[in-house]
Amino acid sequence: VCNLTPVQRDGYRVGVPHAGRWRELLNSDAKVYAGSGAGNLGGVESTPVIAQGRANSLSLTLPALSTIVLRHEAA
Repeated sequence: VCNLTPVQRDGYRVGVPHAGRWRELLNSDAKVYAGSGAGNLGGVESTPVIAQGRANSLSLTLPALSTIVLRHEAA
């Protein structure tokens, strides 16, 4: 998910194909990359809220001018 604006987006909802935990594999705003460290604390749990045609979704923190990559953790 990319946020190409200079404003952090909190509670940004993205539809996902699978319920469960989604791990944050990459956050280009992480401190290790000299960023602010804003993000999703390593991952986020989906909720049964419809978004973008999907039955489950994530409520994400999207740091300004950054990209995050998430991966579903198999049960």
